[in-house]
Amino acid sequence: MKLAVVGGGSTYTPELIDGFARLRDTLPIEELVLVDPAADRLELVGGLARRIFAKQGHPGRIVTTSDLDAGVADADAVLLQLRVGGQAARNQDETWPLECGCIGQETTGAGGLAKAMRTVPVVLDIAERVRRTNPDAWIIDFTNPVGIVTRALLQAGHKAVGLCNVAIGFQRKFARLLDVTPGEVHLDHVGLNHLTWELGVRLGGPDGENVLPRLLAEHGDTIADDLRMPRAITDRLGVVPSYYLRYFYAHDAVVRELGTKPSRAAEVAAMEKELLAMYGDPALDEKPALLAKRGGAFYSEAAVDLASSLLGSGGSAVQVVNTYNKGTLPFLPDDAVIEVQARVDGTGATPLAVPELDPLYAGLIANVTAYEDLALEAALRGGRDRVFKALLAHPLIGQFEYAEALTDKLIAHNREHLAWA
Repeated sequence: MKLAVVGGGSTYTPELIDGFARLRDTLPIEELVLVDPAADRLELVGGLARRIFAKQGHPGRIVTTSDLDAGVADADAVLLQLRVGGQAARNQDETWPLECGCIGQETTGAGGLAKAMRTVPVVLDIAERVRRTNPDAWIIDFTNPVGIVTRALLQAGHKAVGLCNVAIGFQRKFARLLDVTPGEVHLDHVGLNHLTWELGVRLGGPDGENVLPRLLAEHGDTIADDLRMPRAITDRLGVVPSYYLRYFYAHDAVVRELGTKPSRAAEVAAMEKELLAMYGDPALDEKPALLAKRGGAFYSEAAVDLASSLLGSGGSAVQVVNTYNKGTLPFLPDDAVIEVQARVDGTGATPLAVPELDPLYAGLIANVTAYEDLALEAALRGGRDRVFKALLAHPLIGQFEYAEALTDKLIAHNREHLAWA
């Protein structure tokens, strides 16, 4: 089995490598290719990756290359974890929207649209090159904004599934609080990427006992602290919203908070510098503890579970993924991309039935889906008017004056990445 990781020079990659090494019986990789144009980073990450494999006795071969076509040739699956423009572009996404009093964030609001505009054309080019060399390869997208990018891939006819670590993070967290194994915890996880709610937490499977009320009663403070939201929100709603819902439920407070401290991109850039220095140490043969602060917790385990099911080594499994709606949420088009529990096997992902949604959640999902439709159109076809319409449609913006100003700022800060600008 051959896997390729596009964006293999990311400081995330040792997390992925650690999972591949630990779970080699689930996903028996013979060759792993790390693909990245940044040769200096790739050398550091690749060296650590080989040492991790060696320490854990993994027999697989790790190859590094800046040649995309060679790297993905004959791959059974290609994982995408790239960041067009790097942390510098992310830093812009997180700062210029604040000038208009709007959230500065890399996956939602104006910053999220900017990232989609930069990312979708690049990902589609990569996917076409994968299809030319190996039309049977699966594409697993971890590149944000995952929902929009996955829809672009599926719409273009690629064999693709989107992956996010939010759900597996909740699963692991709830399992610790309940003192059970993660495999015993099934989530009623519903929504769009980075716009989800845990409507139930079931023990033993989809039809198991719903212990969410007990979790909220006994561990409400811990859960709320992790979400960085008041406990009153989870108590009143009776569900657990994803961390990203704080940008909607506490927008103005978060804008004020973001204006008083360095951007997350600046924090990550400093962390990456330290991590890369660690990766260059020939004595280091495991992922460093600092990597946990970088983000992406449990990403490797989710990726292994997904790849093993898609490639047949792990059999059919239920996992939270991003895939076509296919009637799961009746108020959305079939070709909308949603994030829910799905049955995954060699044919792809089939969403499981979900509980009927309260209008409080369904309304916001429908609104953001409409924005994502317009965002994808802007990313594919370009043009100032399409950018403006997407921004006007976003519930975190929604005002003519803001949309006008943010359109100009988005184009000005991303001109080098927009072929039409």
